[in-house]
Amino acid sequence: MNRLITYRGFEIHVALTEVAQDMYSVTFRIKGHNVGRTSIDGAVVPVRHGPFSERWAYLVAEIAGQAAIDILIGPES
Repeated sequence: MNRLITYRGFEIHVALTEVAQDMYSVTFRIKGHNVGRTSIDGAVVPVRHGPFSERWAYLVAEIAGQAAIDILIGPES
């Protein structure tokens, strides 16, 4: 199961893989402006400490992706 989340001009691509009944491992990728120059455009990042329920998997991946973007481009002004 996949989901696309937009944040500050970037796209966070979240992918869930079912590992047990109603439990998922989750990965995310970041795509967008200026990411290619840091050589991480499209790199698949696994989220640790899973598996998660579907709802938690999406939430954790979204927060992790947003935090990564904030680190890449700095705080909002």
